[in-house]
Amino acid sequence: MKSKGPPGGGLVYSTESGRMCPGCRQPVAACVCARQPARPAGDGVARVSRTTAGRGGKVVTLVRGLPLDDAALAALGKQLRTACGSGGTVRDGSIEIQGDHLERVMAWLQAQGHAVRRVGG
Repeated sequence: MKSKGPPGGGLVYSTESGRMCPGCRQPVAACVCARQPARPAGDGVARVSRTTAGRGGKVVTLVRGLPLDDAALAALGKQLRTACGSGGTVRDGSIEIQGDHLERVMAWLQAQGHAVRRVGG
């Protein structure tokens, strides 16, 4: 007969501290396993480059080094994709724009008041 408890067994609720995390066995408020390491704040300079590494030969324009939180970075990525008229994503603290839009992205970021530096060849 299967157990209906958490995988690996263990405490799921305590009257003293409430719900318990099944991973680290600590109260949910003090859980240490769900916290992600903080991304470095950066120096405020947007580093714009183009790369094809790991993308099957497709060119991608990368923007890194902006000291923005995830929500602001996603909003900026949306605006850049709209300005370039192409797709892209926000991944690991960097904005990826599909295609070779290096000059257009640099000009747009400078117009928005960001310090921009071209990186790579």
